[in-house]
Amino acid sequence: MPGPGLIGKKIGMTSVFSVEGKNVPCTVIEAGPCVVTQIKTVEADGYSALQLAFHDKREKSTTKPLKGHFQKAGVTPKAKLVEFKGFEDKYQLGDVITAEIFLNDTWLDITGTTKGKGFQGVVKRHGFSGVGGQTHGQHNRGRAPGSLGASSYPSRVFKGMKMAGQTGNNQKKIYNLRVIKVIPESNILMVKGSVPGANGSYLIIHK
Repeated sequence: MPGPGLIGKKIGMTSVFSVEGKNVPCTVIEAGPCVVTQIKTVEADGYSALQLAFHDKREKSTTKPLKGHFQKAGVTPKAKLVEFKGFEDKYQLGDVITAEIFLNDTWLDITGTTKGKGFQGVVKRHGFSGVGGQTHGQHNRGRAPGSLGASSYPSRVFKGMKMAGQTGNNQKKIYNLRVIKVIPESNILMVKGSVPGANGSYLIIHK
């Protein structure tokens, strides 16, 4: 089960030099600060968790039920709400949690939404190679999927056949990303490698 964590925002990518002198690519993330907007307990909800909120949102763009929810917690409207389990420390409504919780951690799991590519063909979506040469009169079917199955039997296309369609814009989780550096005063987190999503997109960071 994933541990406690924070909501963050992807800033971009850079590279740093390791102690051995290697150039290490890493992602820069703004991790928090997040504010506690709801506390779920076993007695009232059947499980224990903290609902955290991140990134200010215009009050005019917030629905009335959410306005009441934020007022109850004593915070301004927020754009992103996520529940986290596993917090051992006791928190109250309105408490702020920062990137300091990652200071002693070496590995993190990060969830994001991949970049949407729209409707794409099989070459881009599934890595098909396309038709090789342009022999035997073939001249315009290089990126086509080819045969989808037999004709007389089974006389249908099997489910799961790799075809053209919507690509990207999926939730994806990357496990065991190594923490390169934590700058708690700026709520900056640097992890080795890449994470899903475009710059500016929201990320869910778990211990």
